[in-house]
Amino acid sequence: MIFKVYFQESNKQVPVREKTKTLYVYGDSERDVRKKLIDKSYNIEYVQAVEGAFLEYEQKNEDFNVLEIE
Repeated sequence: MIFKVYFQESNKQVPVREKTKTLYVYGDSERDVRKKLIDKSYNIEYVQAVEGAFLEYEQKNEDFNVLEIE
C-alpha cells in the first residue's frame, strides 16, 4: 500500500503549514512506514493511506515519486 507522509525536515522544527513537505512510501501499515523513516530524523505530522481516486489524483502530480525503503 502507498502512504503519503506529511513532515518537517527536522524533528526539532515546530510544524508550520508553509514548511510541511510530503513524500510517498510503500508500506504494510502506518506503523511500518514510521519504522522505515525513523532514521531520517523527520518530524512526522501525519501518515495517510492513499488509494482509489485519491491515488489516481496524486499520480497525476509531476512530483509523485514513491520511495521503496527496506
